[in-house]
Amino acid sequence: MEFNQKLQELRKQKSLTQEELAATLFVSRTAISKWESGRGYPNIDSLKEIANYFEITIDELLSSEELLTVAKEDTKKKEKRFCDLVFGLLDFSAIMLIFLPFFAVRIDGIIKEGSLLSLSEIATYLRISYFIIIVGITALGVLRLALQNCSFKFWQKYNNLVSMILNALGALVFIISQQPYAAIFLFSFFIIKAIISGKKR
Repeated sequence: MEFNQKLQELRKQKSLTQEELAATLFVSRTAISKWESGRGYPNIDSLKEIANYFEITIDELLSSEELLTVAKEDTKKKEKRFCDLVFGLLDFSAIMLIFLPFFAVRIDGIIKEGSLLSLSEIATYLRISYFIIIVGITALGVLRLALQNCSFKFWQKYNNLVSMILNALGALVFIISQQPYAAIFLFSFFIIKAIISGKKR
């Protein structure tokens, strides 16, 4: 008997509705419906709760193949959460470029460093470009951290790519405008993200 059939049977033996079981397990009714229709499996924590509630073992709930499937799905979710956390924190830390002395400007043949806020000697279009890049990357970081559990497919599919493109674009703009420290700062983030993305595959 498959997990979805076992769960239905166990629920009916206790004369519970899907809503009642969901409330007992602290999950949504949609989750119970999904599990009972065979469209997915609970995570390891939910499986433990189900097994405890019905006073059976996890082995009685799942076949060995189903257990492997659950373990793989759980591992993927943990990897995604880790990736979202690292990408989000890296992107959010781009805000430091506004306040720390990563920028240089040449005044009378002397190069002085300063934060973006203190640079008044560079062209206005450059300052605006820098702010747009930094605010864009930082905003994406905030979104990554806030929407870790978002199930919107477009967001899940492209958020890593958008993050890496923004980092690469920012580094390129800083290289072209001769701001090597800011460029290295963003490029190092790009490398870290590329390594994490490569390990995920």
